[in-house]
Amino acid sequence: CRSALDLVPFGVKPLLRRAVAYEALERYQLAYVDYKTVLQVDRSIQAAHDGVNRMTKALLEKDGVNWRQKLPPIPTVPVSAQMRWSLPSAGAPGANTPPAAAPQGGPGESTAAGTERARTLKEEGNELVKKGNHKEAVEKYSESLKLNQECATYTNRALCYLTLKQYKEAVQDCTEALKLDPKNIKALYRRAQALKELKDYKSSLADIKSLLKTEPKNTAALRLLQELNRA
Repeated sequence: CRSALDLVPFGVKPLLRRAVAYEALERYQLAYVDYKTVLQVDRSIQAAHDGVNRMTKALLEKDGVNWRQKLPPIPTVPVSAQMRWSLPSAGAPGANTPPAAAPQGGPGESTAAGTERARTLKEEGNELVKKGNHKEAVEKYSESLKLNQECATYTNRALCYLTLKQYKEAVQDCTEALKLDPKNIKALYRRAQALKELKDYKSSLADIKSLLKTEPKNTAALRLLQELNRA
């Protein structure tokens, strides 16, 4: 797979196959990076989504809630590679147009360019969060979501809303994220937090129980469950 990627960088098939091999070797961090790289190239590949979900669960169990801090850097896929590899996956070999089902963008804007811009805006939002600038981060995430509705961007903006005590907005963002990924751990947890603050204890409890079905040993969720049981 490495040889194939040396010849043609960001090839979807070698990236996926290397991810599967890393997963089999229990090198979950490297598998996660490859699966995430595939999704930069083509968001429609379900095998990569499934792989990211499996690796997230495995890394949470292995390294705890700070598992992301231990990840190697995820490479940024250039727009040219996204466009090259998105064409065959559109189901029309030899097609010269981007996939019809791709995320929304203006008529004159290439899908890949829009996705790239959305990712850049999300990363700018992430940097602002690290600096504690949550209001500015919300603006970046909102701009990103106009270009590409991504689960992680919704959950990141929900975190900002929680910090800003805008709990209804946090619930709404988590709900949108769960439409994209019904078992998303962050979305379930953050919606449960927001619902608790809104004193909707029944709905908050339902979210935590759903989360714990996927991750029974999630310490943050278990702690929130105890708080809800006392509420």
